[in-house]
Amino acid sequence: MIDRIGQRLGHYRLIRKLGSGGFADVYQAEHIYLNTLAAVKLLNANLASGDIQNFHNEARTIARLAHPHIVRILDFGMEESIPYLVMEYAPNGTMRQRHPKGTQVPLSLIVKYIRQVASALQHAHTHRLIHRDVKPENLLLGGNNELLLGDFGAALLTRTSLMLSAQNIIGTISYMAPEQLQGRPSPASDQYALGIVVYEWLCGSCPFQGPLAVVHNLQLYEPPPSLRARIPALSPAIEHVVMKALAKQPEQRFVTVQAFAEALEQASQHIQAPPPPLFLSGNGGVQGHTTLKATETVHWWC
Repeated sequence: MIDRIGQRLGHYRLIRKLGSGGFADVYQAEHIYLNTLAAVKLLNANLASGDIQNFHNEARTIARLAHPHIVRILDFGMEESIPYLVMEYAPNGTMRQRHPKGTQVPLSLIVKYIRQVASALQHAHTHRLIHRDVKPENLLLGGNNELLLGDFGAALLTRTSLMLSAQNIIGTISYMAPEQLQGRPSPASDQYALGIVVYEWLCGSCPFQGPLAVVHNLQLYEPPPSLRARIPALSPAIEHVVMKALAKQPEQRFVTVQAFAEALEQASQHIQAPPPPLFLSGNGGVQGHTTLKATETVHWWC
């Protein structure tokens, strides 16, 4: 797509390019009258005349997704048959920038993040929208460092001829559920993608890596490598929750993405701190601050 810096779209002037992807180019823009900032996403798709109304319908649906953890749609339109969205500007970047590849994120932070993202996804699913491209690059940070689910570009094109003819390449393969790779996305596909994000944050890398064709086949047919093999200190309860979200069959995952987030939080609450060190008392005995029953097991995250 050509560089459009300086171009005006509606009431917005594009002032700098924020990024590019297979789906779209994103620009920072300024309202010509209000001097407020926004992000403008130009989708890499020339829509046929029959698709334009479908795009408008989907854009209106997304614009109605009023939720504290979903990037707001401010406007939308067409520029020479190329659809674009005007969205609120997230000033603090993305979760990929906050936690680069290879970074292990503390479990307490992961639980906090997933609670916000799952709430946003559940809201979208209630409105019959599947995101289809959940990944750290599409999780933005707002002015108060709250998480914002962004980039509904794939959902926007869901009823267009482009989407119907290219189902198997819409999204990011490293995060795509088997059924989405086969052209049958469902709300459970977003749960799978979020499970991949949790897996990556826990151990620093996605479960499947390599050339696209290799990752494609691994997503379809191979179970994810054990998390505890990579992180021996990880609680079995946490691993169980993540692996359930990554089940190959959608019906074997949690009933909803919200249920996944709640299960992850519940499992994390069962992880207790190790007991404090024992010390000698004045009479030579051994004392400690915590007494455990013989049947209790203490796990901790490190």
